[in-house]
Amino acid sequence: MWDDFAQYILSEAGDKNVKIAEVAVGRFDRIANCLASKDNITLIKTDIAPKDETVIKDDITNPNLDLYRDVDIIYSIRPPSELQPYLVRLAVEIGSQLIIKPLTNEDLNTGKVKMKLKNFKRASFYTLR
Repeated sequence: MWDDFAQYILSEAGDKNVKIAEVAVGRFDRIANCLASKDNITLIKTDIAPKDETVIKDDITNPNLDLYRDVDIIYSIRPPSELQPYLVRLAVEIGSQLIIKPLTNEDLNTGKVKMKLKNFKRASFYTLR
């Protein structure tokens, strides 16, 4: 499933140069490692409590918009429901595509903004363009 999720993001990036941000990284970096290995992708990872020096400290409830300048795709894996409205707000504000991979069977908490359920091979997630 995780390989399929990464493959979907890669398909969205295509061959063009893109900037991608993973928000609320936590300790799971399998997807980030896959994306960072591609020459056409500039990847930033943010979290309120960075696990190491590869993660930038940022609070999604009050984001540093300069970090997300020119980001084409934002994704978040299993973000807590209370952070989901802030992810939507950031994506809308900067005009970025948003991909949220919630916990299995978890409803999204995106307020009035409706995200589209996407099934890509064995991966299920929500998208907002």
